[in-house]
Amino acid sequence: MTRIKFCGLTRIDDVQLAVRLGVDAIGLVMTRRSKRFVDPLAAARLRDAVPPYVSVVALVMDDEPAFIDEVVRVVRPDMLQFHGTETDAQCAAHGVRYTKAIAMGEGAPALARLHLFPGAAGLLLDGHGLGEQGGSGQRFDWSTMPQDLAQPLILAGGLDADNVADAIRIARPWAVDVSSGIEVSPGIKEAAKMERFMSAVR
Repeated sequence: MTRIKFCGLTRIDDVQLAVRLGVDAIGLVMTRRSKRFVDPLAAARLRDAVPPYVSVVALVMDDEPAFIDEVVRVVRPDMLQFHGTETDAQCAAHGVRYTKAIAMGEGAPALARLHLFPGAAGLLLDGHGLGEQGGSGQRFDWSTMPQDLAQPLILAGGLDADNVADAIRIARPWAVDVSSGIEVSPGIKEAAKMERFMSAVR
C-alpha cells in the first residue's frame, strides 16, 4: 500500500476533506519563505482538526532553531520535515522524528546525499533544485529512485492525478507527497483534484 501525504494545507475545510478521503498525513508549511506559510497559531488550529491516526508533519527550511522549537511546542507535530541545508544532527536536535527532503533536481550529486541522514525516519525525494523550495511542481526521473536504502522513500515533485499511478509503478515509493498537484493556487486545495489523486493512487 502506498501511503499518501497532502502538503501545504492552509484551510480547515481542506484538512477535513483530506482526512475524509483517507490521507495518511497532513503537511503544514512553517517556513516563512513559502507562499503556503501558516504561522504557528494558525497551524495549531489546523492540527486540532486532524483526528487520531492521521499524522501531522511540519515543514521547515533552514529556519532558526528557536523558531523550530516554537513550532514543536505550539503545533505539536508528529514529525518535522526539513527542506534546507540542515545536517542530520541539526534535524535531530528538536526531539521530534523527522524526514529529510533531497533535491533531486540537482541530478546525480543528489544521490550521494541520500546517505547523509541516518537519523531520518524517511527521505523525501523531490523534483526541485538544490536550495529551492518544494511544492514547485517540478518532476525528476522516477527511474533513479533507489531501491536499496533501508529508510522509507517518499516521492514528491510534479505529481498529480494524471501521472501518480505511473510514478508509483516506476519508483515503488513507500509514500507519495503532493501539494501543487491538488491546488488551484498556493495553499488553496481543490476538492475534485484531491479526490482524483486519491483514486489514482489506489
